[in-house]
Amino acid sequence: MRISVVDVGSRTVRLVVVDAQDGVPLPVHTAKWRLRLSEHVRTGEAIPDEAVERLVEAVFEAGRTSARWGAAGPLAFATTIVRSASNRLEVLRTVRARTGVEVCTLPGEVEAELTFLAARRWMGWRSGPLALLDIGGGSLEVAFGRGRLPDFVASLPLGAGRLTHEFFATQDPPSPDQVKALRRKVRHQLRDVGARIRWEGPRSAVVTSRTFQQLGRLCGALPGREGPFVERQLRRADLKAATTRLAALPATERALLPGISAPRAAQSLAGAVIGHTAMKVTGLKRVTVCPWAIRDGVLLRHIEEGPAWWAEACRVSEGTPPPDPVPLRIASASC
Repeated sequence: MRISVVDVGSRTVRLVVVDAQDGVPLPVHTAKWRLRLSEHVRTGEAIPDEAVERLVEAVFEAGRTSARWGAAGPLAFATTIVRSASNRLEVLRTVRARTGVEVCTLPGEVEAELTFLAARRWMGWRSGPLALLDIGGGSLEVAFGRGRLPDFVASLPLGAGRLTHEFFATQDPPSPDQVKALRRKVRHQLRDVGARIRWEGPRSAVVTSRTFQQLGRLCGALPGREGPFVERQLRRADLKAATTRLAALPATERALLPGISAPRAAQSLAGAVIGHTAMKVTGLKRVTVCPWAIRDGVLLRHIEEGPAWWAEACRVSEGTPPPDPVPLRIASASC
């Protein structure tokens, strides 16, 4: 069985085509199209017509590429920046009408559950009780669980792109007071979630997302060319030092550092502050950088449960989203 997934993020549209063999998604082809919605749209605002046009073109190309590689219509979803847009429904209907691809917007909690599933499958049962941190452009997802799906999840408005706009838009590099203000906000919003993670006492912890991958590389993890099976660790003490280093540099100079790409250099500092503060508040001193994330979770859930779950998950795309992610939820083991 050949299937594909399309992930509409704050910066890119990514396509992954896989063969599902023995319950494992084996990559066949990947592609991405630069979108950079986060550079033109603030979270919660309407997506302008020119950005919608770029989105339509990218999703159309992703759907056509998926078909060319022999996969059925892709499992397509959009994350925070589209999910929270004031004209979300209009945008989704336009994309569907012009591309034939139905893009769903999954709640942050569902994103966290899917990402946790991917991390659990990657780490295996030997990892025991598992904590997860995932920094996106618009939100931070946190999860903890002992089984296949998490026991609880949290989706918080603490994305690297969102907080860069909020705290670092006027000065580059930002002042120490601006960095302190950002750290204070992250610490405050994570207070209850951090207490829960500390109380649970996870045996293992993983981080996912491009932000954490780049921060891991900056802190000494092996580069991606070494392959996905090389273990990559990120220590909180190293991330603290990296945060100080990033805070002293403008975005153009951050882009010259190991692992920090030019398109993400501007938000790398906010990502480091969020990541370090989250690790500190949750009591995590060392985490594993996991190469599987939400796209892999979508594929795994589809392989394991068939297409019905996806139709159910996407029903919320035609509803009205909450104004902000729900801070904490107990996840049902049957979901």
